[in-house]
Amino acid sequence: MAQVHRKFTDYQVKELLERYLNHELESHYVREILGLGKTRFFALVKQLRQDPATFTIQYHRATAPRGIAPAIEKNILKELRIEQQLIQDKNIPLKSYNYSYIKDRLAKEYQQHVSLPTIIDRAKRYHFYLPRPKRTLHDREVLTTYAGELIQHDSSHHQWSPYVQEKWYLITSLDDYSRFICYANLVKKETSWEHIMALESIFLNYGLPYSFYVDSHSIFRFVQGRDSIWREHRKVTDAVDPQWKQVLADCGVNVTYARSPQAKGKIERPYGWLQDRLVRTCAREQVTDIQQAQAILHEEIKRYNYRQVHSTTQEVPYYRLKNALQEKKSLFRTFAIKPPFQSTKDIFCLRVQRTTDAYRKISINNLVFKINADPYAPVELRIYPLNNTIAEIRCWCNEQLVDVRKAKNTDLKLVHF
Repeated sequence: MAQVHRKFTDYQVKELLERYLNHELESHYVREILGLGKTRFFALVKQLRQDPATFTIQYHRATAPRGIAPAIEKNILKELRIEQQLIQDKNIPLKSYNYSYIKDRLAKEYQQHVSLPTIIDRAKRYHFYLPRPKRTLHDREVLTTYAGELIQHDSSHHQWSPYVQEKWYLITSLDDYSRFICYANLVKKETSWEHIMALESIFLNYGLPYSFYVDSHSIFRFVQGRDSIWREHRKVTDAVDPQWKQVLADCGVNVTYARSPQAKGKIERPYGWLQDRLVRTCAREQVTDIQQAQAILHEEIKRYNYRQVHSTTQEVPYYRLKNALQEKKSLFRTFAIKPPFQSTKDIFCLRVQRTTDAYRKISINNLVFKINADPYAPVELRIYPLNNTIAEIRCWCNEQLVDVRKAKNTDLKLVHF
């Protein structure tokens, strides 16, 4: 129904109705001019006949507009002030307000359910509002047709909580087709071993994907001129496989490299969404150690994977992945240990090449021990850190496991891996 009081004055409407009553205009012409239906039109005619002197079309609300409770208003402003402090902190990777996060926060922490427009209205009213920057257009569509066809793997380095001065690394892996996050972990230092543990988790829980998509970080790729001090013309780019890539080779998984940071950014990822919520929650929970932040990350991943409808696929990632598996639209393969290896420790490990001396001894970082192999035989040490202190060294020679030793991580200097 048209709101006549917004388009016409009392005098204009009264004049048209009087011309109708005086048989100067037919009803359908008046209704068309005023934009009224029959019921509303004849109700106004009746009102004019009964009391022409007080006739009006002005709308009077029966009850006063309903506002929000003072307690809710107080919490909205409290959360907006926290947002403002985080945005103003140059060390925190936040550049804008997240009103949807505040809405979820009010429901979870205060059991107060407020509409998003109400929060935005308060933000504008009290100057907690920043214009959205113009975004560069990019392709947001799904690039793959099968689950497991492409795993996007990346890491980001930020100060996740204003209560901790150090920065941590967030390592994430995501299935491009379903947008399901297969792995997410916070670590204090980014090493080859941390990324190998990500592979172990994905392969053992979901199977072997067809390929990984990464940037050209030295952990993922050897680049001549960047990763070598002395140039050897025989060792060009990709002539030497880093530890992480050797694991993929053992498992028969391909790897594709982004040609530039811009190319990497063309594939839409939920990392920004995840980082955004992780930082905001860490700030409000006053997180001071990485274990607390990891617990928050776990909850956010659970929410994203199992409850959040993805903006690109319009599906919850878990159900999209589940349906793909049921419909056989998947390139995930069952993980199996490649012969002659005997354990997952032989696959998801750090590799070092050595040659025994005349006394069947080998050395690694001044740590010398004798193994059950022929003199001057090539030996591959497959090192699996059992914890932060001890590592297991599995010695392979001529495709046979010839010895198993244990050593301290500090003696092996695994910090360099």
